[in-house]
Amino acid sequence: MSENNEDKIEQARAELERTLDAIEDKFNVGKRVDEVATRVRSSYDSNPLPWIIGAAAAAVSVVAVVAWAILSDDD
Repeated sequence: MSENNEDKIEQARAELERTLDAIEDKFNVGKRVDEVATRVRSSYDSNPLPWIIGAAAAAVSVVAVVAWAILSDDD
């Protein structure tokens, strides 16, 4: 009976260790950043046009906001 309890304890410890490893892996920010960067790179390599259009739109938006801030009347 004692061996059976020890086996259950060892199984529970092993399961807890696997769970904690999975949680640690899920919250590993560096690993997540690398995965996103890889997906972005792959997406850009397969079809760069949407990325170029998005970058151009962002640049135009920034220029428009800066121009509005400079040229607007603050009276």
